[in-house]
Formats: sequence, structure tokens, C-alpha cells
Amino acid sequence: MDNWNKIIETLPDPHVLQTWEWGQFKARYGWQPFPKTWQDEDGRVIAAALVLQRSLGVGGLRVMYVPKGPLLDWSNVSLRQRVLGDLHTFAKKQGAIFIKIDPDVCLGTGVPDSSGSLELNEEGERAVENEVGYTVEQELQVRGWHFSTDQIQFRNTVLVDVTPSEEEMLARMKQKARYNIRLSARKGVSVRQGEISDLPMIYHMYAETSVRDGFLIRNESYYMVLWESFMRAGMVTPLIAEVEGEAVASIIVFHFSKRAYYLHGMSRNLHREKMPNYLLQWEAMRLAKTLGCTTYDLWGAPDSFVESDSMWGVYLFKRGLGGYVQRTLGAYDLPVRPFIYRLYTQTLPRILDLMRRRGKERTRQVVT
Repeated sequence: MDNWNKIIETLPDPHVLQTWEWGQFKARYGWQPFPKTWQDEDGRVIAAALVLQRSLGVGGLRVMYVPKGPLLDWSNVSLRQRVLGDLHTFAKKQGAIFIKIDPDVCLGTGVPDSSGSLELNEEGERAVENEVGYTVEQELQVRGWHFSTDQIQFRNTVLVDVTPSEEEMLARMKQKARYNIRLSARKGVSVRQGEISDLPMIYHMYAETSVRDGFLIRNESYYMVLWESFMRAGMVTPLIAEVEGEAVASIIVFHFSKRAYYLHGMSRNLHREKMPNYLLQWEAMRLAKTLGCTTYDLWGAPDSFVESDSMWGVYLFKRGLGGYVQRTLGAYDLPVRPFIYRLYTQTLPRILDLMRRRGKERTRQVVT
């Protein structure tokens, strides 16, 4: 469907993970994409979902996932009931164990204080709740959907409004972030846009980062295919920070419709005191603005906004860049075959743990 991206751009909150390119990319790794649309009486598309289906290779068992979808006006009661009902019917027809969705249905913005109050928090901001989001959450549960134990994407994120002037964007940042952006430039850090030929170097830096910081990444071929295919589609721009011509850090900026996304970041230990990551994020915001985006998505915030959360340090870095928190309902599963679903969810964590251990060992081999 050549016009898929144009179709979803007309819908609320179109997401890069719902694009045609994402479906074609995942098709190379065992997922079968099913683009589905819903129309009104005049034939106008009012909802869409890129449904990904994967065979487990055993007894014809399948699972389904709608990454960051479906896309629709979630305040439209009859429409959301229609879409959810049709997705259930489709999953049942395909014989899926379950179907997972994780649309960007907003539960609220800002961070409640430690007591859960919506009064001013430590940042001097007031958290705002979204009634529609909580209504959708309750409706999903009534219809048999379960909050998923396997959250593929981040539930919460930090968004930066890039529509103001650069001076206003800088003024909105924490003083430390502004200082480090200027420090980085004074210390000789420069940022350039990367080319396809830079991708192997960027991946090696990513592998080095994952070993140092203790998170899991996929193998090199996965990222080479992902980054290159989206670069050729005009939907990815790598930014590379250099000191005297030597790469010290990089970020991969995805962009679609009116939003840019910081999906992958990597850095070396070399010249970290020159704060290249701050300058990279500033240049990403400027890039997003140049591309006509209104929002820069810093991709990820803690589930619980407490200092003990493993993402707390990263979160403080992102908040310092002048963004605000958006909280969403996260991923929900609809068990179509409940007994098998229970077996699957009990077995999956053990399989994933084994895969993570093996993946970490493979990544260590890349950087040693």
C-alpha cells in the first residue's frame, strides 16, 4: 500500500512504528505486516493499525502486535469500540494466542509528587490528568484486555516542543544543560550529519556503550538494515559528535510527520568530560525544527518517578533539556486463547532472560 504513510499522517498521533517502512523492516525478521483501516460513511479513513503477526513455529501458534497503535481519535467511543472489536475478530480468525496494542493514549502530563498528588511537584510543575485516557484504560479491562507483563516500548516519555525560537528553547532548559551545550562547543566538539558509510562505526560505538552501561542490544546486521533502510527512505538522520575529527558520540534521529525521535544513543569513554551528548541533543532539536517537526520525543522515562528507578539518571538528563513528561497507558494484551496465553506468559520471561545473557556475551565479543 504505497500511500499508507500519507493515510496515517491524517490520523491523530501518527507514529514512526506504524509506518510502511517499519512493517517492511520487521518483515525481514519473521513478522508479517497487515495494514488495516477503518472508514466513515463517506469513505474517509478514520482509523488505522499496522498489525504485525509472528509465527512461533510450533503447532501453528501466532502472536500479534500493533506497535504504537492503533491510530484513531480515542475520545470517539463508537469508533474505539469498533476498532477494538475488529482487532479481536481478526486475531481470532488468524488463530493468534493474543494481540498486543500500545497506542499513545495519554493518561496525563507532568509528574505527580511522591504522594501521588497533582499539586506542584518538585519541579514546580502541576501534573495534569487526561480523563479520556483513564476511560480507555477502564474500557480495555472491561473488554478482557490485560496490562501486559511484556512492555515492548516505554510507557512514559519526555517530549520537547521545538516550535519556539532557539533562544526560547535554550531558556526553557535547566541551567546545567545550557552550560554544558556551550561548554561542549567551546571545548572543540563539533556535530555533523552521518552517512551510510558511518553506520558500522556507529554500531561499534553502540556496542561499546551497551557493555559499559549494561543494557542489551541486537546484533549488527539488525541495526545496519534498520538504519540504512530508514536513511534511504529519508526518515533517519545520524548525528555524530567529533573532537578533532574523531567520533566520540552519536545519536540516531528518526523522523516522521511532525515528530522526531531519539531512538538510539551511543558514546565512547573518550572526551566524555567535553559533554558531547548535550551538544548532540541540541543539534537534534535544531534538526527536528528544520524538518518541520513540532515535537522531539526523547523516547523513554521511568515507569515510577523515584530515584531508585534504573532510568532516573537518564530521566534527569532528558528533563534538563526542557521537555515535559507524557504518561501513557502502556501495552495491553487481549488473550484470544487464554490457556495457551497463560503458558506463553509464564515461559516467555525465562526465554527472554536466556536470550539477554547470550546477547550480552555476543556484544562483549564485538568490542573486545
